[in-house]
Parts: sequence; structure tokens; C-alpha cells
Amino acid sequence: MLRYSGYLRSARWVPELKVNAQTQFIRYISRFCKRIEQKNSIKNKSVVYVTRKVHFNAAHRLHNPAKSDQWNAETFDKCNYANWHGHNYVMEVTVAGMPDPDTGYVIDLGKLKNILEEKIIDKCDHRNLNMDVDFLKGVIPSTENLVIKFFEQIQEDVERAASKGSKLFSVRLFETERNFAEYCPYMSTNY
Repeated sequence: MLRYSGYLRSARWVPELKVNAQTQFIRYISRFCKRIEQKNSIKNKSVVYVTRKVHFNAAHRLHNPAKSDQWNAETFDKCNYANWHGHNYVMEVTVAGMPDPDTGYVIDLGKLKNILEEKIIDKCDHRNLNMDVDFLKGVIPSTENLVIKFFEQIQEDVERAASKGSKLFSVRLFETERNFAEYCPYMSTNY
């Protein structure tokens, strides 16, 4: 049986009574979720996750100026074209917390929409992410880097607008229907 002892990296096989794979998996996930909740100080409470989806169109070029043109071409391939390329991005922003007793909201979705428009959409839509977006200066605009920067850009405003104790939980960014990155700083780095 796979016994969970810490985070994913420290999971190990321990001989015990025979348990079917489904029960084993459920126990493992249950223990993992409890660790995450404890780490986030969301102990013994249910949590509601509210997600808002927005989209924008932008151009970018993946290029590391510290490396040679050959390295960049080999590493980034089509994403390194000198004349840029674009995507129709879809971003999902998730807020976690308990509903406010007066409103029933974790966050007013109208306020969340306004924050996303002001902090991300207005700055990124129909722009060149390498050249036109102030908070992305000096950043290689991979989807992985973008989710981190977007999270940092909206965190303070989102948490101020949300119910007491709620947190910006994650930012997920789809570059295409099949390719996306998600940033959630509350998940363990010991994967």
C-alpha cells in the first residue's frame, strides 16, 4: 500500500493489509488535501472556490537575450520568430474562501471582472507582451512566467475585494485549447 508521509516526494511503499487500488488512492488524496488545507490555515472548514474567466489577444516572442540566436532558435523554435506571433489567451482566476454572511459572496464577480480588466486586460489585450506591458519588462513571456506575473499583479486588489480571510487561489492561463499553465502558490513545492 502506498502510505502518504509528508508531501508527494516523500510518499513510500509500506507493506500493510491488502487494500484495493481505489481505496488506496482515496486515502492518499484525502491525506494530501488535509496537508494542503493545514498549510493554508484553512483548518476544519469547507472552502468555496469562485472562478472568473476572461480572454485577451496578444503577441509575444520567446527570446532569452543572454543566449545566442542559435540557442534561442533551437530552444523556442516557432515561438522565437523575430516578427513575433500571437495567441488568443483565456485566463481563469480562482478565489478561495467562505461566503460573506451579509452578501453570500466569496467575491463579487463584478468587482473581480473590473480588477481583471484594469490590471490585466487593459494592459495586455492587443499588445506586444515583450514591449508594451510595464509589469512584464525583462520577463520571457512564456505561459509559465505570465501566470506568476498575473497573479502578483492582481493579488492585493482581489484579496481586498473578497470576503474576510479569502485568498486569490490560482491563475490559469490557456495559450491554446491544449496548452495552459496554472500558478497556485499554496500548493506544496515538494511535488
